[in-house]
Amino acid sequence: MLEEIIRKTYKIAIYIRLSKEDEDRGYDESESITNQKTLLLEYVEKLGPNYELVDVYTDPGYTGTNFNRPDFKRMINDINLGKVNMVITKDLSRLGRDYIETGEYIEKWFPENNIRYVSVTDGIDTFSENNGNNDIAPFKSILNDMYSKDLSKKIKTALHTMQAQGKWVGAKTPLGYIKDPNDKNKLIICEEESKIVKIIFDMAYSGKNIGKIKNYLNDNNVPTAYQLRYNKFTYWNSKTIKRMLTNPVYKGVTVQNKMSRISYKNRKIRPNPEEQWFIVENTHEPIIEPSKFDSIQKMRIAQNYGRAEKKNYFLLEGLMICYECKHKIGVKKDRNTWEMMCNNYRRFSKLKVCTAHGFSYIKFEELILRYLKKIFENIDNDKIESSIKNSKSSIDYTKMQEKIKKDIVVMNGNIDKMYMDKLNNKITEEMYERLYNKIQRGIKLKEKEYLDLEKTKNNSLKDKDEDIKKLVKEYLSLEKPKPELMKLLINRIEIHQDKQIDIYFNFKKLNELKENYTLNQT
Repeated sequence: MLEEIIRKTYKIAIYIRLSKEDEDRGYDESESITNQKTLLLEYVEKLGPNYELVDVYTDPGYTGTNFNRPDFKRMINDINLGKVNMVITKDLSRLGRDYIETGEYIEKWFPENNIRYVSVTDGIDTFSENNGNNDIAPFKSILNDMYSKDLSKKIKTALHTMQAQGKWVGAKTPLGYIKDPNDKNKLIICEEESKIVKIIFDMAYSGKNIGKIKNYLNDNNVPTAYQLRYNKFTYWNSKTIKRMLTNPVYKGVTVQNKMSRISYKNRKIRPNPEEQWFIVENTHEPIIEPSKFDSIQKMRIAQNYGRAEKKNYFLLEGLMICYECKHKIGVKKDRNTWEMMCNNYRRFSKLKVCTAHGFSYIKFEELILRYLKKIFENIDNDKIESSIKNSKSSIDYTKMQEKIKKDIVVMNGNIDKMYMDKLNNKITEEMYERLYNKIQRGIKLKEKEYLDLEKTKNNSLKDKDEDIKKLVKEYLSLEKPKPELMKLLINRIEIHQDKQIDIYFNFKKLNELKENYTLNQT
């Protein structure tokens, strides 16, 4: 067998790999691409005249748990073409860290294709008989796989820690932001891109729907992120605009861990439940005023962004609810008229789960508008502004701050207990210092959270007078009312089977005012 190995001419492929995770962890310099290459070239040079180096295949920045690597695939293709019959790596982990797939290559694929495999530092040579190192190769593969699993856990933990602190860990930044050159985990505004973001939000704030925003951007050749960053021509689409309009990053809030890989071996992405998200406020400078961003969310809350654009839009669509079954009431065309119908009834009419609630939508809309005008016809603008301003719902920041104070008291109490434990030799000085520093960091975060809430509370007290004035002015005229205005004012309209109508406003004062007026259906 040894004589046969010597007589045969071997066409060698040197394979080198170093993952980004290895680099980030400060891997030993011997594992670097340069040093792997130097070691393997010296090894090949000593083999003799019957060994011919065909090519060096290098995959920098690719994980060992996935064999979908460009140069590895190129090497396999060259093997299939007969260009290569021997593969050499520095060690087994450079070939791969997935013990199942690595074993498939070493135990099955390479032998079936008569490929000699050598791992230099492990002493593995698949064509060498009585080599004890060959026998332990599967165990080395398992250890390499376990290392990858452990490394994946550590990286994930580190990322989650950074995300909980509001640090940006994403590879790509949202349109309008770039990474701070002095801190790659912080976002700063890109002036050129932020102008486009402001155009989109301004149009949405003025009542333009996503379709109109998309058409405007495309018609006016406003560049997309791909055009600006990669010089690749693409069109604006509704999905991109929807994602931007609902992304709180534009009001200075970082939301991360919304998606994650299935496992360290499976690179597919899946959504995480909302309770696993990391949401941190005031992490960077906002492009859009938070109050403006929140107003846009209210204006579009009953609108289905993902739905294909329709030819007809109705002023009260999304607000009408069936009183009996609590499902939405939609509008459908019946010959030459538009009729309202309970969606639950429409879907399951044969099961008689509800009734049609079939009224003329046009007459219904006119009725609601007359009723709304009547509520305000004898009230001046100032009174309406005052009523809305006083009735706006607010978060109980004081209660939240009280909870933070209690948390800080508990944390300080824990420090006192630990100090007594240290005096009583229940814990070591080292353990006390470690726990003390950890709790102190937690206290500082709580104190910062308290100050941030104080700032938010003070800002919330400064009511947006201009926004309220604009709202009232638009509302009082009602000459060309928009669906967005209705959604800001009205929470829902419940329609009974006997045609009784109940309107619920978003503002407490408006709900009080309506009691003075009868909703007359005649």
